[in-house]
Amino acid sequence: MSTCEYIFKKKQLIIGLGIILGISSVELQAAPNTEQVEQTTSVDQVKVTKKAKKKQSAKNVRQSQQATTSGQTSQQVQTEQPAATAQTQSKKTAKQAEQSNQEAQAVKTIKVEELGEISVTAGRSRDLLGLTGSASQGVISQEQIEFRSSSRPGELVELIPGMIATQHSGSGKANQYFLRGYNLDHGTDFTTVVDGIPMNMPTHAHGQGYMDLNSMIPELVDKIEYGKGPYYAEIGDFSAAGFNKMTTMKTLPQGFLKFTGGEFDFYRTVAANSSKLGDSGNLLYGAEFQTYNGAWAVPENGHKYNGMLRYTQDHDNWGVAVNAKAYSNAWTATNQIAQSAIDSGQLGLYGNLSPSDGGNTNRYSFSTNVWNKGQEWKNDANLYVVYYDLNLYSNFTGYTNGPQGDQMNQREHRVQVGGNEELTHYDNLFGFDMDNTYGMSFRHDEIMGLGLNQTVNRQYLNTISLDNVSESTGGMYFKNQIHWNEKFRTIQALRADFVTMQVDALANPFTNGSAAVTGADATATTAYSPSLVAGQLQAADPSLSAAINAANSGYRSKEMISPKFSAIIGPWYNTEYFFNAGSGYHSNDARGTTLQLDPNTGSALGSSGMITPMAWARGGEVGARSNYIPGLNTTLALWYLQSSQELVFSGDDGTTSVNGMSDRYGLEFTNYYKPTNWLTLDFDYSRSYGHFSNMPQTNSSGGCDTANPNTPCTGNYIPNLVGNVIAAGIQVVAPNGMFGSLRLRHFGDSPLDSNGAYWAPSVDILNLGLGYKQKNYKLDFNIFNLLGETTSDIAYAYQYSSTPSNQTGTYGVVRHPVEPRMARAGFTIYF
Repeated sequence: MSTCEYIFKKKQLIIGLGIILGISSVELQAAPNTEQVEQTTSVDQVKVTKKAKKKQSAKNVRQSQQATTSGQTSQQVQTEQPAATAQTQSKKTAKQAEQSNQEAQAVKTIKVEELGEISVTAGRSRDLLGLTGSASQGVISQEQIEFRSSSRPGELVELIPGMIATQHSGSGKANQYFLRGYNLDHGTDFTTVVDGIPMNMPTHAHGQGYMDLNSMIPELVDKIEYGKGPYYAEIGDFSAAGFNKMTTMKTLPQGFLKFTGGEFDFYRTVAANSSKLGDSGNLLYGAEFQTYNGAWAVPENGHKYNGMLRYTQDHDNWGVAVNAKAYSNAWTATNQIAQSAIDSGQLGLYGNLSPSDGGNTNRYSFSTNVWNKGQEWKNDANLYVVYYDLNLYSNFTGYTNGPQGDQMNQREHRVQVGGNEELTHYDNLFGFDMDNTYGMSFRHDEIMGLGLNQTVNRQYLNTISLDNVSESTGGMYFKNQIHWNEKFRTIQALRADFVTMQVDALANPFTNGSAAVTGADATATTAYSPSLVAGQLQAADPSLSAAINAANSGYRSKEMISPKFSAIIGPWYNTEYFFNAGSGYHSNDARGTTLQLDPNTGSALGSSGMITPMAWARGGEVGARSNYIPGLNTTLALWYLQSSQELVFSGDDGTTSVNGMSDRYGLEFTNYYKPTNWLTLDFDYSRSYGHFSNMPQTNSSGGCDTANPNTPCTGNYIPNLVGNVIAAGIQVVAPNGMFGSLRLRHFGDSPLDSNGAYWAPSVDILNLGLGYKQKNYKLDFNIFNLLGETTSDIAYAYQYSSTPSNQTGTYGVVRHPVEPRMARAGFTIYF
């Protein structure tokens, strides 16, 4: 390929970054002498009380001007009045006018208070009336994180009411997430952004939208903004169910060094500090190291390394941040196993059928953020570059492919670049205050060596697929917020997105044929496998290989328009009411958009092959937010979501599953109560319902063939839809330094197959935390799974074989248990 051809092929990347850099430069030059406090992209909601204050100030100005005019007229007409009295009145009215003008100017300077700008020391206890566009938005602070018992970084998202994070493999892998009736897999319909960098990975080796939060250091998270539903103009891909934006700290009040140790060989060290750098800069630096074996029959032997640098400058009206982060992890995994193998005694609850499963991953990122604002506008822009790789070995089905086992290897190397730009103007049109926001985003992923291989005890056996993918996504949006009066405002927005995908298929099972493998009897570190000679399972066929690669390569693109609308009424009696409607989308795996031939057989896939690059979702919500009781923040939301097609490219076998249209609806009821400075109570309840729209309702007791999920009797249940989620807790932080918390995490009412024949049992996890904190040190002690729950962290229903001699296996429950009761103790030194 010539240099010109290469440049032309990457034109979306070049044009997108050029536009972002250009707009950023123009806006930063708009006010070179102004300064700004840091802005994080958020929902632009005007605080009602400040709007009222602004109107009152304007009224005072008009009254002062009228008084001044009246005083001047009085002096001219009523000449009999003593001169001294007239001069006194004139000075008085002039002073009133000056004070009113100063007050109006002060109000104009602060302009509006937005969700991204508020002080987050109070987090969920903060009064958000007038700041949000929906009842299901909120903000979480470090205060809610510091004293909360948490066993893994992915549980940061469980601070979001109604959300669950589980794990079906080793702790180095991304969690499995659930929200609003969605099994989000590893993040397909929920977006996470960290310091301006999107964490979800399109066309990922393991799963579309893969969202790994193991690179987060919870102690350095400043705040988490979140929202649920497709109503937010600034959010694009992977956001039907919602989004969250995590922001790390800029400075620390004290440096710290923390040691934690616990059962099952858990050891963790975290150190961080911040220092002044130059006249106005701050440098924050932190590092984390963790090892863990777990309760598994095969030790996890996990080793995680994390590091970050963050340089910031904050001035009155401008600022800049530069972030550099590094993350590395390696582990041995215990994946889900068949319930029948546990019942028969073949495997223990924490047993492992494929002891060589596991993987390693690395992530390195560099990003910059710049922001500035004037009295009538604000601007925020960022650029980022990320390098990422994954090498993952998994066996989810045992021996259905033969005595060599079903282990597969998923791998990739990725470079991700992109940026975001947002400009907001504060205007007044026909007497109505309004905010007009213009935004754009661009992202390009260059994915190299995107491979799916058959392996035996981490020995290469055969290639299922090997591709290189170039994928670009971009979006532009306009959002208009109008304050019709002090009790009514609306937000109307329009977002346009595009995606382009170039897939180059490089290899398949017929390219080289199967390799020779050295067999081994099952041991603590290997699964049983026979000795295989080269070509024994698959002979090479160069002509068929070339035909498959040619058919499964290609270019696809798509555009989508997403309207959004919100109406906010109130507050009355410290209660606001919301109506929201909008549409969004998630992109699909690029390999599925060009797939025409089954890479395993070479047969045509027909309508089950090539899928659309983007799948739409639309929804609505009515809700309320109330602070009527002092110290109690309550929200209630009734919501509905419809997905056009739940199209899933299966990275496990290289094909696409088409699940059809689905409808989900439910309610969320959240309560966060802080009656005193030392006591916090919270209770959140979420109820979700859902079904496939175009499938007949099925009662498994009516004669469905539950042994065969592909029979015509297949029903409309959505597998792994979590119906009930409860999070409740009590936290005490006493003035003398003692603190403690007790938290309940419940989720259940989840079908495992579309017939409703198999259901996952409910999960109830109780965590206890105790500690003592003083100026220079902190002691903490946590017991996770206090009641010793042995149910499933996650469960599925599908075909599984637990023995090499039975390739057919049985259809049934396959599960990964919650980790057993475990204790951890920590000691933190502040300096």
